[in-house]
Amino acid sequence: MEDKKTFYITTPIYYPSAKLHIGNTYTTVAADAVARFKRLTGYDVMFLTGSDEHGQKIQRIAEEKGVSEKAYVDEIVDTIKHLWEIMNISYDKYIRTTDSYHIESVKKIFNKLYEKGDIYKGSYEGWYCTPCESFWTETQLVDGKCPDCGRPVETAKEEAYFFKMSKYADKLIEYIETHPDFIQPESRKNEMINNFLKPGLQDLCVSRTSFNWGIPVEFDKGHVVYVWMDALSNYISALGYENSEENLMGKYWPCDVHLVGKDIIRFHTIYWPIMLMALDLPLPKQVFGHGWLLVDGGKMSKSKGNVVDPEILVKEFGADAVRYYLLHEIPFGSDGVFTNEKFINKTNSDLANDLGNLVSRTVAMVQKYFDSVIPAPVCKDVLDNELIDLALKTPKEVEKAIDEYKLPEALDNIWNLIKRANKYIDETMPWALAKEEDKKERLGTVLYNLSETIRFISVLLAPFLPETSEKINIKLNVQCASWCSLASFDGTKAGTKVEKGENLFPRIDVEKKLEELEKIREEQSKKAEKLNAPKMRPIKPEITIDDFDKLDLRLVKVLECEPVKKANKLLKFKVDLGGEVKQVISGIAKFYKPEELVGKYVIFVANLKPVKLRGELSEGMILSAAKEDDSELFVTTINGELPAGSEVR
Repeated sequence: MEDKKTFYITTPIYYPSAKLHIGNTYTTVAADAVARFKRLTGYDVMFLTGSDEHGQKIQRIAEEKGVSEKAYVDEIVDTIKHLWEIMNISYDKYIRTTDSYHIESVKKIFNKLYEKGDIYKGSYEGWYCTPCESFWTETQLVDGKCPDCGRPVETAKEEAYFFKMSKYADKLIEYIETHPDFIQPESRKNEMINNFLKPGLQDLCVSRTSFNWGIPVEFDKGHVVYVWMDALSNYISALGYENSEENLMGKYWPCDVHLVGKDIIRFHTIYWPIMLMALDLPLPKQVFGHGWLLVDGGKMSKSKGNVVDPEILVKEFGADAVRYYLLHEIPFGSDGVFTNEKFINKTNSDLANDLGNLVSRTVAMVQKYFDSVIPAPVCKDVLDNELIDLALKTPKEVEKAIDEYKLPEALDNIWNLIKRANKYIDETMPWALAKEEDKKERLGTVLYNLSETIRFISVLLAPFLPETSEKINIKLNVQCASWCSLASFDGTKAGTKVEKGENLFPRIDVEKKLEELEKIREEQSKKAEKLNAPKMRPIKPEITIDDFDKLDLRLVKVLECEPVKKANKLLKFKVDLGGEVKQVISGIAKFYKPEELVGKYVIFVANLKPVKLRGELSEGMILSAAKEDDSELFVTTINGELPAGSEVR
């Protein structure tokens, strides 16, 4: 017996966060639709998803919560898996980077590349964004902040191991240019070559020493493997590469497609292929970088407050309505737009009106005119041929679109058949045929053709709207739902009994539902504000006015400011205290560039006992206010004409 064709599809492994929004749900829903379709058409499928659970951010959050890193990520992973369950995600394997077999693989991969000479020891000094886990050069920053997320960066200097990316750059350029389908869509390929590869690759930092929540480097205590070498390796560790799991590399590798968001395509089309080249492994056949689902004109993010909760949408409208919108409204390689109003209108027009009405009208007419039993087709007409020809043609069109990852086009082809079937009802007018006794056979043929067309539609919809497909099959008592059954227009057996049941998609009152969703959003915002409200440190014990009077607070003008050598967090100030120049050392380099403070009037503790910090004399203190987690800090400045040295009281 010939082995089944195999198909391996992956999504990125998600970084644990308290809530996944509908935008990053898209990748997994799209991969699920493709995986389901490939299974339907006879492939042996491996669909991999999972979670990326190491790193400095996880360690910090766990410390703040007073729990272990593993306990924190365990809780978050449960919420991710719950979401995939309610979204009907049919993954074959869920990998966690804390899984023992993955850790085993990463250690061996790191050792192998070190022994080969592709990893070397050095030191890193530059800017680091903790939320994105990315290093940046000064020129890459935008207004001094992370170019990806717009949040503050911090200086980082530490001993580290580096991977020789530059060694393989020319080889990768040649591979991309000789394999035109490797990066899709075309615009992503041009971006990778022109913006990253041709200007020259820097070697990649692959270990950290400033935190310990990660996979340890076996031969150098204190180093942990940095995120990208850890996370990207999941695609082969899940197949048993260099670990004790069942070895499926020969069966599924190279991967057919890595489906990723366009924001992380660089890591999947540059870092990952070069790692594979260094390991002497084949590259994935394709990396497809899809667009984003935009809200209010921008990418969804918690910082913008424009996230959409998929669980609420599923609860209000059902998983298939959400799946349909995601799969149909993000065009091939481009961005899609989400608004509650557009979502509801699309549900009403496409799902309730087009699909729901077709099924309910057909079933109702079979019940009314043939006692719920599907009749045999015996009286054919030219109108039948148009419908039948389109039904037989549609599976091939859908398959072609799926093979090119054009999911909206695949659904458009199915909806063309749905709309043609609705038009067929209007053309044949079964209600008029029912009034004439001699048209009974013609009426039976029309209803058979509609029932068989709906069977085609149900089979074709199964990968996209699995719950809806099952409901249709129950209503029409479908016995044959295989892909090969779509080769001929005769899969529905005459004499089959139908069941009316509930409407697939009841029509939604748009204004009423929008009001309900707005109330839910407001309630969520209030809860989020309460949860995210900064915790104030406990107020210190009471003091008397005499205690306060011991402080001598003065207004001073910043004359000079510069970094303290070999101290990433410290700035050295020269301040004018009414004609007397004082020197102050302050740990605010993370928040201010020296030139931003020169000329400012700040509040200064003038009678603080001098101390030495990193060998530099500090003769007082500059007052500032900071968030509880020290993520933001503002120096207290004064706008006015008071002279330097004025008393603050």
